[in-house]
Amino acid sequence: MKKHNFNAGPAILPDSVLEKAAASVIDLNGSGLSILEVSHRGADFTAIIERAEALTRQILDLPDDYAVLFLSGGASSQFFMTAMNLLDESGKAYYVDTGSWSSKAIKEARLFGQVEVLASSKDRNYSYIPKGYEVPSDGTYLHLTSNNTIFGTQFHEWPESPIPVVCDLSSDIFSRPIDLSRFDLIYAGAQKNLGPAGTTLVIVRKELLGRVNRQLPSMLDYRNHIDQNS
Repeated sequence: MKKHNFNAGPAILPDSVLEKAAASVIDLNGSGLSILEVSHRGADFTAIIERAEALTRQILDLPDDYAVLFLSGGASSQFFMTAMNLLDESGKAYYVDTGSWSSKAIKEARLFGQVEVLASSKDRNYSYIPKGYEVPSDGTYLHLTSNNTIFGTQFHEWPESPIPVVCDLSSDIFSRPIDLSRFDLIYAGAQKNLGPAGTTLVIVRKELLGRVNRQLPSMLDYRNHIDQNS
């Protein structure tokens, strides 16, 4: 009998996934090479990425104006990468503080511009989701954390926002229907709901990018990953 765990991550994976992954480590699709040995630009691995993107688009009913990226590292890297790509030093981002992960995102974002905590449940040890606040129209974006594994709270109603919305969906992506039109950038570390650790899914509305007045390192610029399909 297969064991289960109730960890926030890593997720339990279906036997069929583990069996295919194990077989691919020995021989990827009859190529005579392990998946660990093939080029990430080769046809076999490209087909894997394209299939993963197609399934992501199908599940989320994703329109073409969104880019789908599979980036290295965990979701914690997105705490600074989102702000680096979206927030100018002269701009302001609004954050809703609902737990440990949102607090870390706030800390990282403050390295790149002004951050205002619009609402917080810290006063009661993050035991509830704040409500009754309005999102100002003068911000660059609003940041939310959909599910708080440590404190056991989850957004069930999304705030109305006149500005772009960024959301950390790491621990509940694909677990429930989501209207992606309400979001402009979402990110999710793979090990919670998608697969093994080591990569992060980022979905971003392409028109949101290229607005900051700073030079970005190539590997931290979403546009480069989109342009290179990497």
